[in-house]
Amino acid sequence: MRILLVKTSSLGDVIHNLPVASDLKRQFPDAAIDWCVEEAFADIPRLHPGVGEIIPVALRRWRKALASAATWREIGAARRRLGGEAYDVVLDTQGLVKSGLIACLARGRCYGYAAEAAREPLASWFYDRTFVIPPNVHAVERNRWLSAAAFDYPVDLPLDYGIAPPDPAFPWLPDGPYAVLLTATSRDEKLWHEERWIAVARHLHGLGLMPVLPWGSVGERRRAERIAAAVDGAVVAPALPLSELAALIGHAGLAVGVDTGLVHLAAALGVPVIAIHVATDPARTGVLGARNFRNLGGPGRAPAAHEVLAAVDRGLNPPGFA
Repeated sequence: MRILLVKTSSLGDVIHNLPVASDLKRQFPDAAIDWCVEEAFADIPRLHPGVGEIIPVALRRWRKALASAATWREIGAARRRLGGEAYDVVLDTQGLVKSGLIACLARGRCYGYAAEAAREPLASWFYDRTFVIPPNVHAVERNRWLSAAAFDYPVDLPLDYGIAPPDPAFPWLPDGPYAVLLTATSRDEKLWHEERWIAVARHLHGLGLMPVLPWGSVGERRRAERIAAAVDGAVVAPALPLSELAALIGHAGLAVGVDTGLVHLAAALGVPVIAIHVATDPARTGVLGARNFRNLGGPGRAPAAHEVLAAVDRGLNPPGFA
């Protein structure tokens, strides 16, 4: 059996789809599983040993340069690659028009969400078979339930993201245990106050964990530098590609972060993680891990610093952290 998974973006959504690959390999050990994903996030499915070929697309970049001949050459190459392999099933777990279009460009029967369950109902027009999956469950479970319905297997398999962190090689990182503070997010409304981050970083330093702050943009780097400047022993990471971020996060003793793709990556890698929710509902998109995790806050309910500090202590001294 040959299967193509279509889950292109965003980072958190791609991570939430990893258990589908794990479920499919448990049910069909001999299946060949490929994955179509945005080029910026291709390193995530590459971490899964059950995933074979990665088919990158660049929809975000292509939209910004539709007048370029190079863009259309890349689009043509992607179409040929999608159509170059015959698949038994093409499974779109994203449920958007763009992902449905990608799915129907591949050679194989396309499965996806029914109109009443898809994030964009028009996406269902692209599928040969559709399935009604409850919209009010966690994104990880929606993906897994769709796959179970499409391939007719039980939905009660243990959660397994199926990935392990790459080996670390960071000459800039001092020796010793560390915690990763994921302070950045794509939406300002999901940010947590800097003085609260400083309190957390100081607490971690007092516990013997070096606070390490990654970043992805100039503004995020400046925020990380302000926080680190107020905390003895804190380290601002250099610019890191996604594969190295996975190594950094995956070997941390603890991850604390706002609702961002990297905090979901921490959970997928089995790191104890505390997710801080300021504007999003953790019941739908909160951290979901097989090991220790804690979601704090919610829309309009940013957790106070003392709540996070208490969760840090529980996270470093299980049980009771879930």
